[in-house]
Amino acid sequence: MKTTSVKTVGILTSGGDAPGLNAAIRALCISGKNNYGMKFIGIRNGYRGLIDNDVFKMDKLDFSEMFDKGGTILGTSRVKPFKNPVPDPKTGLLPVEAIKETFKKNKLDALVCLGGNGTNTTASLLYEAGFNVIGMPKTIDNDIFGTEETFGFHTAIDVATAGINAIRTTAKSHGRVMVVEIMGHKVGWLGLYAGVAANADVILLPEIPYDIKKIAAFLEKRKAEGNDFAIVACSEGALDINEAKLSKKDFKKARLEMAQSVGFRVAKEIEEATGFETRCSVLGYLQRGGNPSPYDILLSTQLGNAAADFLANKEFGNLVAVKENQIVGIPLSEVADKIKLVLEDDSMLKTARDLGICFGD
Repeated sequence: MKTTSVKTVGILTSGGDAPGLNAAIRALCISGKNNYGMKFIGIRNGYRGLIDNDVFKMDKLDFSEMFDKGGTILGTSRVKPFKNPVPDPKTGLLPVEAIKETFKKNKLDALVCLGGNGTNTTASLLYEAGFNVIGMPKTIDNDIFGTEETFGFHTAIDVATAGINAIRTTAKSHGRVMVVEIMGHKVGWLGLYAGVAANADVILLPEIPYDIKKIAAFLEKRKAEGNDFAIVACSEGALDINEAKLSKKDFKKARLEMAQSVGFRVAKEIEEATGFETRCSVLGYLQRGGNPSPYDILLSTQLGNAAADFLANKEFGNLVAVKENQIVGIPLSEVADKIKLVLEDDSMLKTARDLGICFGD
């Protein structure tokens, strides 16, 4: 067994759940214990539990039952301790002060935070505040800056692709245009990959504002060529060319005033512009739930195992990331408040364009 001064480690999951969280937790705990003699403290419900000292010892968990299970055994929340902090009415402590107390009470040498952009931004702020923190990249959106992959993404591709393929039979049987709304508020990685995998005819992404006239012209040409149906893979954050001109404030206001989600609006716009019968189906939380795919189990297991080494070597303030198929440390300060967008030179986007898929631009 290797030696390290990092003996007791807290683990939390924050933000939306995603397939692979339990596999990552399992790998971290097994590797940390077997290789370094570490002990792990589970923190319930994300940063909320860290503030409230809602914790438990993880030594009696049956890790053999965890590796292929979806969700998170730790629970999760979207609490952000640095956003509009107010003193606790009972203790009078600010969130960061309460977190210090949790560290002291449990004799934590370090904390591992598994989550997406918000989680790792908070992890960066905790590190700046003097806490020993390591981040891990979890999100079905695959939008964490600095890492090429996030666990949960590949499982979501599988689910979204299966959903589109299932809807295709209805579209073909009824001669309809079917708009399939896919998760992705700010980025379109999931919509792009699932759309290509399922052979969608049109893909709409947040990064590429669409012109409904160009989509209509594309669908009409397709119809004239003898294709009686079409599939539109639409990210929930897709926007049109007029919305792209709005300020951030006005755009947010416009979205709040929408009676339905973007997929339904796009379906209505297509039907009005073409006269083609058009329907929308929202895949929703199906994409985030369920058990992880073998790929995500392998990825999260590798990252969890590497996180134990990061802890032992005191490589704090880093995200355990994937770069050029290698696991590396990326400073959390470089990850915080950033998102990884689909850029025009992305190889998958280029592939989709070469295949003749319409992006409405």
